[in-house]
Amino acid sequence: MIIYLDTSALVKQYIQERASDAVAELIEAAENSGTAIITHVEMASALSRAVRSELIPQNEARAAWKDFLSDWPFLTRLSLSSQIIERAAALAWDYHLRGYDAVHFACALLWQETLSAAVTLATFDRDLWEAGQKAGMAVWPEGGSKGA
Repeated sequence: MIIYLDTSALVKQYIQERASDAVAELIEAAENSGTAIITHVEMASALSRAVRSELIPQNEARAAWKDFLSDWPFLTRLSLSSQIIERAAALAWDYHLRGYDAVHFACALLWQETLSAAVTLATFDRDLWEAGQKAGMAVWPEGGSKGA
């Protein structure tokens, strides 16, 4: 299985949350895991936000960031191009997505087309999950963002 992880799914690999175990199993079972290059920034933001919101202590966030940086080279990192940005703009409009969600969606779709193989979109963002399903992509978790 080839999986595309948006930040809402990938962060569960580094912060213990509901469905973290399921995400770890998904990543372990995948033959290839990828994400957009912007995930690097989004992960820093998510970990910082978790500390600010007092969901995790700062030392735990630092350890999670260090683990993420160690794993980063092993993910397929999809670059942003004008083609991706144009497609993301159209997807944002067509599926009523937020900006970076549309970028993730455009990357997942383009990766699937480039590989000529099914890519499973892993996301806990309800709008992105529904967009993936409407576009005919395999989406995870089953049953939507509350499914795992």
